Amino acid sequence: MNYRMIAQYVNLVLKLMSAFMAAALAFALVQEESMAAMGFFATLVIAVVGFMLLEQLKYESKTMYIKDGFVAVAACWLTFAILGAVPYWVSGEIPFLVDALFESTSGISTTGASILTDIEALSDSMLAWRSFTHWIGGLGVLVFLMAMVPAISGGERSVSVMRAEMPGPAPGKLVPKLRQSSRILCYIYLTLTLAQVLLLMIGGMSFFDSLLTSFSVAGTGGFHIKNLSMAAYDSAYLQTVTACFMVLFGVNFNVLFFLFIRDFVHIRRNEELRIYLGIIAAATCLIAWNIYGAFYDSITEALQNGFFQVASVITSTGFSTTDYNLWPTFSKSILFILMFIGASAGSTGGGIKVSRVVMLVREARRTLFRISHPRSVEVVKMDCKTVEKSVIHAVNAYLSTYFMVFFVSFLFISLDGFDFETTISAAAASINNTGPGFGMVGPMGSYSAFSPMSKIVLSLNMLIGRLEIYPMLLLISPRTWKKM
Repeated sequence: MNYRMIAQYVNLVLKLMSAFMAAALAFALVQEESMAAMGFFATLVIAVVGFMLLEQLKYESKTMYIKDGFVAVAACWLTFAILGAVPYWVSGEIPFLVDALFESTSGISTTGASILTDIEALSDSMLAWRSFTHWIGGLGVLVFLMAMVPAISGGERSVSVMRAEMPGPAPGKLVPKLRQSSRILCYIYLTLTLAQVLLLMIGGMSFFDSLLTSFSVAGTGGFHIKNLSMAAYDSAYLQTVTACFMVLFGVNFNVLFFLFIRDFVHIRRNEELRIYLGIIAAATCLIAWNIYGAFYDSITEALQNGFFQVASVITSTGFSTTDYNLWPTFSKSILFILMFIGASAGSTGGGIKVSRVVMLVREARRTLFRISHPRSVEVVKMDCKTVEKSVIHAVNAYLSTYFMVFFVSFLFISLDGFDFETTISAAAASINNTGPGFGMVGPMGSYSAFSPMSKIVLSLNMLIGRLEIYPMLLLISPRTWKKM
């Protein structure tokens, strides 16, 4: 284990946090929010002292293996989550440390689950910080750093980091050089964010609300600045624009890159994109059919609300325009399934990912076919290309580990004694980075009633889900730190 190289990455995150805290402190001072300013200042001091201490270390070996990269990513994200909790706690806006850590972890992991019962009671600067953590977490802390800092964007180290931080079974580079890939990702991410800000402002939303809403949508996070989420804006235009951008940010960034360079041939060939959009269309129609008449008199209104919630859940954003807890069981069941399927690989969305689900279904079909035809040669294909057996094995291993973590966390959370719907949806919403679930943790509820132990378990779930399981499991595994 290359401890000093891992410390270098943590050091860079501390520097990044220092810059963010300085900006947040300036904004709090302009807003004359003294307690929030105190929280940001305390975090700034901690971050500066931390990186000054780590600066004393000398980095002898630049070699970084995959395990080192995974542990470095997990350590950096955990550092960011812990430091991100300090402003909430020191300012007193979230007085309990475990609650502050939960909120911070939910922000950076782009989950959007909250312990707050009155979001609008937060200061403007704290609301801005809360939403901004989604924006950084969606892109990836170290992907952002690779785009900015040449020193960490070279060779095998960058490959290890990219594999650990970018979601999906086989995240790839947009162009041969990783630093250039990171910059292109940042450019696409920033451009789409600014486009949404502009469109929301055209619809009458204020600049502050538009910016913070766009931060959350870009990271597919779900933190909103209103207690009623998007239902606070009684505008079909604003809700539809938000839903469309949620779907857009749930698309693989490779596809978005092809869109930017107008390579429509590659876009048409992308099978995951077609299936992803097909699932959204089918789920929207089924839910609209189920809720039309009983909940909405207009089919247009039923389709609009159905589309918004489908887009929100499958991309793990977590915004809402209505309390879908009141919808029929059929509609809630569809949303629960979408929570697990998730968005496309290589997007900011959570869940298992559409490409993994497609591979698993085709592998199951291939296995059934071979039982009937033992001598046949059947292969799994995606985008007209044969999927290697190693990738299928990796997907199976991922799914096994995923459900193991899910069930263990579900058992821990069940000790709180809440109803089954609340408990299982809280576990699912945290590991899939969806945020709101059902029951007590529905779109109009919160996670405030859970015990401190459950909040810690749910916080770990959020990071495990965002980092695709292995980095966090390696970080907390005792075997990782033993000298072999």
